[in-house]
Amino acid sequence: MKKEKEIVGSNGYLALFFILLVLAVVVYFGFFIKPLFFVAPIVLLSLVGLMTINPNESVVLVLFGKYCGTIKANGFFWVNPFYSRKRISLRARNFDSEPIKVNDKIGNPIMIGIVLVWKVQETFKAAFEVDEYEHFVRVQSEAALRKLAGHYPYDNWEDEEAHITLRAGGEVINTKLEEELKERLDIAGIHVIEARINYIAYASEIASAMLKRQQATAIVAAREKIVEGAVGMVQMALNKLKEREIIDMDEEKKAAMISNLMVVLCSEESAKPIVNAGTLHH
Repeated sequence: MKKEKEIVGSNGYLALFFILLVLAVVVYFGFFIKPLFFVAPIVLLSLVGLMTINPNESVVLVLFGKYCGTIKANGFFWVNPFYSRKRISLRARNFDSEPIKVNDKIGNPIMIGIVLVWKVQETFKAAFEVDEYEHFVRVQSEAALRKLAGHYPYDNWEDEEAHITLRAGGEVINTKLEEELKERLDIAGIHVIEARINYIAYASEIASAMLKRQQATAIVAAREKIVEGAVGMVQMALNKLKEREIIDMDEEKKAAMISNLMVVLCSEESAKPIVNAGTLHH
């Protein structure tokens, strides 16, 4: 397989000066020597060989179907006017994909999107190994994203053994994505600078159910903390009452006190105390 061959064109300023000088000589002496006028079209054709290359830009040169090289240096150059030329930008580019629907490892439909920073590194591959390398980048980015999503679950609620998930994987997932993209885009001479998942969510058809599950999980976790704190406070209250010998309670009274305290501490609404005007036993 051929590789990129970097070449340098002739100085464009010297070439332009020489072409204009020859053209002036042909025009001046052509009035006396008529055959010199036939040289004028050849001299004018040489002007086609002049070209300007901007910074971070390249020109691929092909002569009658044969790849001759790539000019990456910026400036004003002259090349064979019969070269066909294809300009390829070497600047870094962003590809911000629209979120696509894929299935994660468990089979849940999710919406996921990426942002990819890339640039052309080998112009020969970009020009001749694939058709329309920009379209190739878009298609392969989507394919890599689908493959990555199929290897990991969205979260570990249904797969508790999963150590890496799409939602919480962070840099690990992004690194896996970059590796997959580099492997796929190497054939087109594309250098992957950075790839990041910039959007991830459950698909609309299951988003509502998953939101309820998340809310239920959060409520259960909050209740566990509340109960744990309430038990500690009740234990502390009983210990303080015993240490200071404020009141002597049997097991039945302790149970009643614990029940009342747990209701007060764990209730979602503020407690409304009832003042007992009689004895403690009524």
